[in-house]
Amino acid sequence: MPEQEIGKIAHYFNKIGVAALELTGDLSVGNTIHVKGHTSDWTQAVGSMQIEHDMVEKAGPGDSVGLKVEGHAHEHDVVYKVTD
Repeated sequence: MPEQEIGKIAHYFNKIGVAALELTGDLSVGNTIHVKGHTSDWTQAVGSMQIEHDMVEKAGPGDSVGLKVEGHAHEHDVVYKVTD
């Protein structure tokens, strides 16, 4: 499946399994993302997103969002949106 780069991981909060993602593209709840880095390589559906602790359905370039993630993310990992 084709992928489009939409941002990078800015921080990973290990205890709560949340990644802070700096967006350069659009992302919506329900999209599938692929996180790839030096030791990271996993895919998941976006179940929920937050901006400043407020739930949002969509976010775009310049936004910093918090995502609950299933895998371990690292700073500077690249995030791709999987497209159909």
